[in-house]
Amino acid sequence: MIFKNNTSEFLGFEFAVFQLKDGVTEEQLLALSKEVDDKFLSNEKEILSHFLLKGKDGKYADVAIATTQVKAEEVCQLWLHNDVTQKYLELLDQESVDMSFWSRIS
Repeated sequence: MIFKNNTSEFLGFEFAVFQLKDGVTEEQLLALSKEVDDKFLSNEKEILSHFLLKGKDGKYADVAIATTQVKAEEVCQLWLHNDVTQKYLELLDQESVDMSFWSRIS
């Protein structure tokens, strides 16, 4: 989980809802999320926060707060070319993924 001091200055937001593949545990998700934070997202200066949420019926949400929506989208594209993030993405039931990007307006 990343929370940088200037989180209140965010203008971009990535929100991805998903379920885990059969056989994948929440512990595995949490471990790889920490690895993504430590080895990838902590190096992205314009990512201000990253965390997971748990909802009903086995649903999770991966949330990233960025300086702009454009930056959130750029960093999201980098996930496709990183070894650590690839391991994280392999845990997800790809058919359940619903990702969207938002801009703060107030």
